[in-house]
Amino acid sequence: MQMTLLTNPIIISVVVMTLLCLFRFNVLLSLLVAALVAGFLSDFTMLHTMDVLIEGMKGNLKTALSYILLGAIAAAISKTHLTAYLIKLVSHLISHKKYLLILSLALLSCFSQNLVPIHVAFVPILIPPLLALFNKLKIDRRAVACALTFGLTTPYMILPLGYGLIFQNLLVENLVKNGVLVELKDVTNTMYFAVICMLVGLFLAVFVFYRKPREYKETQIANMDFDKLAMTHKEWAVLAGLVLTLVCQIITLNLPLSGLLGFLLMVILGGVEYKKVNFVFDDGIKMMGFIAFVMLVAAGYGEVLNQSKAMDVLVNSVVPWMEYSKFLAIFFMLIIGLIITMGIGTSFGTIPIIATLFCPICLQLGFNPALIIFILGVAGALGDAGSPASETTLGVSVGLNADNNHDHIKDTCIPTFIFYNGSLLFVGSLIALFL
Repeated sequence: MQMTLLTNPIIISVVVMTLLCLFRFNVLLSLLVAALVAGFLSDFTMLHTMDVLIEGMKGNLKTALSYILLGAIAAAISKTHLTAYLIKLVSHLISHKKYLLILSLALLSCFSQNLVPIHVAFVPILIPPLLALFNKLKIDRRAVACALTFGLTTPYMILPLGYGLIFQNLLVENLVKNGVLVELKDVTNTMYFAVICMLVGLFLAVFVFYRKPREYKETQIANMDFDKLAMTHKEWAVLAGLVLTLVCQIITLNLPLSGLLGFLLMVILGGVEYKKVNFVFDDGIKMMGFIAFVMLVAAGYGEVLNQSKAMDVLVNSVVPWMEYSKFLAIFFMLIIGLIITMGIGTSFGTIPIIATLFCPICLQLGFNPALIIFILGVAGALGDAGSPASETTLGVSVGLNADNNHDHIKDTCIPTFIFYNGSLLFVGSLIALFL
């Protein structure tokens, strides 16, 4: 039987995976089931499909190791008062002026992706003590949710440090694997355009849609006493490890090595007690291990799709109608990235899948490397904001709902989905036309 677009193993497999994820079936199992579906429709035996998947997993080993080591560093930070003390030091930036306060929070949250790679774990420390101030200034917390999400999402797309180095290396590796020869500097120089999309979303949320005063019920909550915080030997030792990690990243552009050296320095200086190394590392694996495995299996799934012999048919099927409109071609690919990321729940795990799908199509359409980088980078990031299962939205809601006055779906997910995914889709598609 002749293969058509609707019977293409790649299309069917991706639809199966996306539907399973959207119905909250386990993400790892969804990827494995989808890989078996792709293999079966491509006349692979189940054994051969699993062999291909396992072989393909090695493509994300560096990324997975980076995540595990960053998780260990984040766990080490969480065992100290370092984050709280650093927030205390920069608290003079947070004024009683409404807009300066909101924008300061966006700036501070940017540091959680690179300078202090603790990701969203800083939100429950920083936000609850400020809720009374938000209420006094009658700030709409949906604006704060958008500001925090901006800082948790934008840096990893544009800065090759911390989580950003993982994301950009992931883009490079998967682009090269699928026939687009690029270097890290090419990705960094191109992804800066994504800032425009994110700034548009931030401006609309803070200054247009959520600028009106909003009243909240006053509730007493337990706050950390910032006045009694002090930098002890433990905090200084962890800070030294963070500085070493950051410096090594800049010099070597190798995050696993940088993370390992930084963590070891924390242990040597006493920031992490030797007898507690196992516990801290276990916490790091609990924090980031699942995402690391998702990225490994996603790489293996991408390899199954790559070897399914259906890619040429897919390219020949979709390229003719995509040639009619460059804008619609870009927009359609970004929509697919949004759906997949919303299902999987991690932008990092989306990259290997969409690289396998989009690179052959983009090359056939004659897109230049900068445009392909931008499409994959934005398509991968789409959905990280706004997904109910995303670490970003969950963490933001935990902080803002400390007094039970903030709804996860209505006040975090819907606003961040509209202003960031909407902006990345429409503004991103327009920017891509000029790359």
